[in-house]
Amino acid sequence: MENVVSTESEKASKSLTTIIYALYAASFLVGITIIAAIIMNYIKKDDVAGTFLESHFRWQMRTFWFGLLWGIIGIVSMVLVVGIFVLIANAIWMIYRIVKGWLRLNDNKPMYAA
Repeated sequence: MENVVSTESEKASKSLTTIIYALYAASFLVGITIIAAIIMNYIKKDDVAGTFLESHFRWQMRTFWFGLLWGIIGIVSMVLVVGIFVLIANAIWMIYRIVKGWLRLNDNKPMYAA
């Protein structure tokens, strides 16, 4: 069953979710945008509660926190050389999460797993 974005409020929330995905993606070029994205997630999460967009917000927030965790682990373990591989894997994983979420959002589908 496909969710249909119908009301103006839902359309605005979907646009906001799209902007947040764009900020996550832009963070690969301009790192500070990821901070703006996570702040927007937390400020606006109550506005999307009970909609399919809530699952996207949860997906985005977990992408941030696990990405940060693995980024820190990667930086700390660079002394052991393995850190560079951890950072590369983390970047690939984050790109996957951004693309996967953005595609499902475009299809008006919730994220089935967070």
